[in-house]
Amino acid sequence: MVKKYVYGNPIETNAVVSQIEQEEGSVQYLSEIEINDKIIFNYAMESDDIVYGLGEANRGMNKRGGLYRSFCSDEPYQTEEKQSLYGAHNFIVVTGMISVGFFIDCASEVKFDIGYTSSDMLNIEPGCKDFTLYIIEGKSAYDIVKQFRELIGRSYIAPKWAFGYQQSRWSYMNEDEIREVVQKHRESGIPLDAVYLDIDYMDGYKDFTVSEERFPNFPEFVKEMREQGIRLVPIIDAGVKIEEGYEIYEEGKQYQLFCKKADGSDFVAGVWPGRTHFPDFMNTNARMWFGSKYKVLIDSGIEGFWNDMNEPAMFFTEEGIQEVKAYLDNFDFNTNEPGKFFELKDKVLSLSNSMKDYCSFYHNMDGNIVRHDQVHNLYGANMTRAAGEAFNQIAPDRRILLFSRSSYIGSHRWGGIWTGDNQSWWSHLLLNIKMMPSLNMCGYLYSGADLGGFGANCTRDLLMRWLGFGIFTPLMRNHAAEGTRRQECYNLGDTEDFRNIISIRYSLIPYLYSEYMKSCLNNDMMFKPLSFEYPTDNFARTVEDQLLVGESIMIAPIYEQNAVGRYVYLPEDMLLVVFKSSSIRRYQIMKKGMHYISATINEVPLFVRKNKLLPLCRTTQCTDNMDTSMFEIIAYTDDNIEYLMYEDDGISKDYDNPDNMVSFEVKAVDGILGAVSSKTIVKLSLF
Repeated sequence: MVKKYVYGNPIETNAVVSQIEQEEGSVQYLSEIEINDKIIFNYAMESDDIVYGLGEANRGMNKRGGLYRSFCSDEPYQTEEKQSLYGAHNFIVVTGMISVGFFIDCASEVKFDIGYTSSDMLNIEPGCKDFTLYIIEGKSAYDIVKQFRELIGRSYIAPKWAFGYQQSRWSYMNEDEIREVVQKHRESGIPLDAVYLDIDYMDGYKDFTVSEERFPNFPEFVKEMREQGIRLVPIIDAGVKIEEGYEIYEEGKQYQLFCKKADGSDFVAGVWPGRTHFPDFMNTNARMWFGSKYKVLIDSGIEGFWNDMNEPAMFFTEEGIQEVKAYLDNFDFNTNEPGKFFELKDKVLSLSNSMKDYCSFYHNMDGNIVRHDQVHNLYGANMTRAAGEAFNQIAPDRRILLFSRSSYIGSHRWGGIWTGDNQSWWSHLLLNIKMMPSLNMCGYLYSGADLGGFGANCTRDLLMRWLGFGIFTPLMRNHAAEGTRRQECYNLGDTEDFRNIISIRYSLIPYLYSEYMKSCLNNDMMFKPLSFEYPTDNFARTVEDQLLVGESIMIAPIYEQNAVGRYVYLPEDMLLVVFKSSSIRRYQIMKKGMHYISATINEVPLFVRKNKLLPLCRTTQCTDNMDTSMFEIIAYTDDNIEYLMYEDDGISKDYDNPDNMVSFEVKAVDGILGAVSSKTIVKLSLF
């Protein structure tokens, strides 16, 4: 049951698609107090309550004990004390003796103190008095999540090719460099489906342009790559370069489609192109205009995009620089006060993504003038919406890959997200693991992290273990920053192990894609905590580094340096499958309880749940060549079982066609387990 409480005059966020009647009177479960013109909600937690949610947030799956700030932030150093990351996902579930969910639909910042100040108290503090509070009652945390997913609508559906392995770096500078990346993957036998174009493919970092010097005949080059099974995926940034004669700038200025300062002039900030304006994505006309510009790249053969810098990220403003200059002019460099050094450092660092700057420009929300900080969390989401709505006009019958860095609940209907500029740290591999169910709870199913880490220098063993987890995430992309060690697989020693690990992904794609599609179409989760399927198992409630992936498998990634195995808790009897490649694997039936499993650096373990089926196809070099007419079936069973696999062409939008469901069955006939299927089964491995 969902209850809706409206406070003040909320700005429409478009997060919710269901029509819910407004409740009158005081809210249930929460006490509220008003302090300094703000409303603070309090919830008394029991000692064994777990708090799930918050989507893209730091720390563990259980958010208890932390302080969180929902304010989309350009934050690459995702250490534990950081309170806000790139997304703003204000949904939490408290579950223990009772289960209840809270969604604070608020366009400005929201703070969550989840047992940080007082271990038994949850405090929620919206940044303004205009918001909508949804309270969801249910029989379990999983039940509440499914109700919430119905409330916010169906998740974005990516094309099937986007489940292939993808290679990126800031930046591949020209055609020859990209050709080399593709050639080395093909020569090494490492499967590959996409190569990404970061900011240097543009002419002077200008959106919707291509450098003629680096890519002299871009449509022909896109076609050349496509003939090799490779899609090129260009980046689009939020900032528009201020340059006379640049079409996007001239049009935005002419039609008043940029964000404004208080005096009515266009707001200026420094980003990659230098001085830039920000399109006013809160404005319908601006969204339609900006979205239409993707057509020039789609007409060149492009089938996917990633939207970046859309928190929006700002390196500086002219006003900020003038303020720092004045400070430096008056700074006493002969001071011996230690605190002055830190004051100086903070003053200079405050140039970037300053709250003062965020409070200095305005949006025209179709006639309603709103200061940016009041709608900050919607900016990147509406950039995603601009592109997604445009794709429905530009290419109405086919799917275009789209994912974003910044997001707010609701943008999950238009595109996926990646988790931003992480680091080549083992702790960020673990954070990636723990974040996936939280993202799914908030509707983000097509998601993933920069495998190997974006910043710092990746090691061979870290990339191998990260790939060992990344083969299960819908977005499987290796991405690294300029100036870091080259972390393409072929640059990190012998390629055989990398080839084998990525080949496992391609044998799993039919299953992973099927579970993704069923989760999208049924408003469900692809990645679940163990407690969602085993709610009465008290130990399963505490496990955060093992995940259920779809209906058939559980994964227990290895995420520690030099580890050759790990302890795993099995909430039921399961079949351990340790892959060394797509075809080389070992099996072991394991009973419910705690076990130590061995998996060397070049092995990937997974567990098949009892009386579930895992279909595997033959591996290939790219999804275009994938053969889904024949399957190998792995199952640990003592009963008749059936698996419904979703299979379509992977590009059209006929999602609800019943012909897209294929049944695999294992039946006991005269006491012998055999197989019956509408697909060809080349091998049946029953345990």
